[in-house]
This record gives sequence, structure tokens and C-alpha cells, in this order.
Amino acid sequence: MTSIGIRIAAACVLVLAISGCDKAPGNPGSDPLATRPEAELNFEVLYQQNCAGCHGADGKNGAAFDLSNPVYQAWVPDSSLRQWISKGMPQTQMPAFAIAAGGSLTDKQIDVLVRGMRQHWASTVPAQLNRIPSYPQPADADAAHGKQVFGQYCSSCHKDSKQEITSPDYLALMSDQALRTIVVVGQHEGPGGALSDQDVSDVVKYLASLRISTPGQPYPGHRGGAE
Repeated sequence: MTSIGIRIAAACVLVLAISGCDKAPGNPGSDPLATRPEAELNFEVLYQQNCAGCHGADGKNGAAFDLSNPVYQAWVPDSSLRQWISKGMPQTQMPAFAIAAGGSLTDKQIDVLVRGMRQHWASTVPAQLNRIPSYPQPADADAAHGKQVFGQYCSSCHKDSKQEITSPDYLALMSDQALRTIVVVGQHEGPGGALSDQDVSDVVKYLASLRISTPGQPYPGHRGGAE
């Protein structure tokens, strides 16, 4: 081989060696690096990873409440939405997602979720919000009156149905505020028109009074053991 040939061959070997360096083990390649979990600030990604499994891919048709319901988005305040995401909702299956509460999301990521929900699903405020009940469930409601309201407005759909809203087992999984959300956002109008703020509060108080301390446990008086 001539000296020129030797130089050309050496150059080829050098080029091949250099081009293969970026594929060496432990050496970063040319592909973009994956985003670290705590650095992800894209709403769509965060929602699909943390919320869609229960609330549905588009905020609806999931096992949990429809977050894309425009009445809900216009009704619930930012502070409450942020609180439920961060710390979870007591007496429900909604877990805490904030790192400080044992979850995996930073405060900034939770803010992204709240803002993203508003931007995607609260673009228009329903006209009926001018007469919708208030958001928080008061503690001083009247359960006796709530039973009457339930019988007049609710029992025609919920009596003898698969959706046993008065079941202690169901109520054990639902907080008072979650019940209020279902009544107000789901259907707060009856045969005689919209339920008043007090009517909704009293119905929730009545349902809460049906809870038992040991749902799913043996009936009172059951002695257990072999029979």
C-alpha cells in the first residue's frame, strides 16, 4: 500500500472512531434528554400521568367525577381545587399528590394542573351560576328537613336503583363536600325547580347522618365464630 493509501485508510479509521464515540456506553447520545419528573410542566402530560386514570382522558367519562364539567369548573374556587389535589379529599378515594403530603408533584406542578383545568374546561361560565348554591357545606344544616327534601326531589331516581346513594357503604367513601358537589353540579334541580342553598345543605346533612362507623362490618349483634 502506498503512503497515500495508508494516510487515507488512517483517516477513515479516525473518522469511524470519532463517529462511534457518541454511542459509547455511558456517553450521552444525540437524542433529547428525558425530562426529570419534577421538571415536567406540561399540563397534558401531568394530567394524563396523574388524573386521567380516575377522571377520564378528557376530564370526563372516568370512574371519578367529571372535572371537565363547566359548572364544576366555574363553581369550585382555585384554593379548594388546589387543596384537593395537594392533600387529597378526606372520606373519598382522592389521594394526596403534593410531595409534602407523600405524593409526587411539586407545588408548581399542582399550579399547572389548576391553571390547565381552567384554561381547558372553564372557558365559559354557565348562566345558571347566578342562582347556584354556595360551594362550602355548612356544619349547622338540618338533617330532618333534608330527609323531607330528599324524599321530594331525590328518591324518585335513587330509590330502588343500583345507585344506592343512601347506602352506608357508599356514604363511607364520600365526604360531605363530595356529596354537595354531586348534588349541586350533578343535578340540583327537582320537579319544582332548583334546590335552594339551604335545601342542598340539609340533604347533604341527612345523607351524612346515615353513615355508620364500621361500614362493611358484621351487623350489630353479630357474635361471629362458627355457626
